[in-house]
Amino acid sequence: MGKRAILIILDSVGIGAVDDSFLYGDEGCNTLKHIASAVGGLNLPNMQALGLGNLEELEGVAAANMPKGSYGKMQEKSKGKDTTTGHWEMMGLVLDQAFPTYPEGFPANLIHELEQRIGRKTLGNIVASGTEIIKILGQEHVETGYPIVYTSADSVLQIAAHEEVIPLEELYNICRIARELLTGEHGVGRVIARPFVGQVGNYTRTPHRHDFSLVPDRNILDCIAAAGKKVVGVGKIKDIFAGRGITESYTTENNREGIEKIRDIMKCNFEGLIFINLVDFDQLYGHRNDVDGYAHSLEEFDLGLPGIVESMLPEDILFISADHGCDPTTPGTDHTREQVPILVYGENIKSGLDLGVRQSFADLGQTIAEFLEVESLNIAGQSFYSLIKR
Repeated sequence: MGKRAILIILDSVGIGAVDDSFLYGDEGCNTLKHIASAVGGLNLPNMQALGLGNLEELEGVAAANMPKGSYGKMQEKSKGKDTTTGHWEMMGLVLDQAFPTYPEGFPANLIHELEQRIGRKTLGNIVASGTEIIKILGQEHVETGYPIVYTSADSVLQIAAHEEVIPLEELYNICRIARELLTGEHGVGRVIARPFVGQVGNYTRTPHRHDFSLVPDRNILDCIAAAGKKVVGVGKIKDIFAGRGITESYTTENNREGIEKIRDIMKCNFEGLIFINLVDFDQLYGHRNDVDGYAHSLEEFDLGLPGIVESMLPEDILFISADHGCDPTTPGTDHTREQVPILVYGENIKSGLDLGVRQSFADLGQTIAEFLEVESLNIAGQSFYSLIKR
């Protein structure tokens, strides 16, 4: 039997403001704590048993007398608070400079060049919510065939189009062209295709979103793949790393499908990493300030956790963490600069060990590399594997 690390990222499930959160306007944010308080307590017995309640006073999630796993928090060392930055840092890439953002929209010359390259004018070029922008500009898009360009507080250029007006493959090609243009000083973290369907007054986004990320430098995923082991990406992991270091990939439409896919993959015997991002927390609830939906989604994941644990082999290690925060109780709809939880479980992992606050997400990748016995020279992070192994 081969060794496997199962890394589950609960997208945006932060657990308290980082010391420099004031630089981002995020003082006092705490995604998990504030959701728990707002709904009168969360019911997360399985993560509670792993030590989640030992990290923070969470209403409904008491501290376990003897957690089944090791537990701690991680601080983000990179500049920024987006998905790409968080995931890249986990795999050893610490960014000294945040990806660029465009609160006033993208420069006119960039938009003009994009229009020239795709043979269509564009609409928008503003900061907007994805659901709101299609309400505002959806009908004009349908009438003109012009794709809708917009951004957010994150380092993204998003392009929305009705699937019956601009077919998916054409939309993806438009995004590829935008990705080619957005390099150097304008090298945004992601270009995102945002297809939608429906009629005026009732437009809805489809699950055919596709992210086009910058290609990262050499990282822990490369080290694992170079050692002849599998790196299985689930959800948007392949997109986040622009395919680099990923040996096998599966897309999913929602968290539930992602949890089922993990269990399917775990039935196969191989050595390496299963790496999944569960995006519903962030995409459906955090950005929409939907506290009740977020709480329900957390409880749904917790219900699915025993099935994952039961699928583990004796040598496997399960890591549960997050990439940033997105506190839905705050006035804005943007990500929040937060610490993230880290829960670790396995037959050969110490119970009840408090890892404290790790100084970089990169410690997680180094721990996985040491566990899988792969070289990770000159990549950031400090492994805590020697602390957690029995």
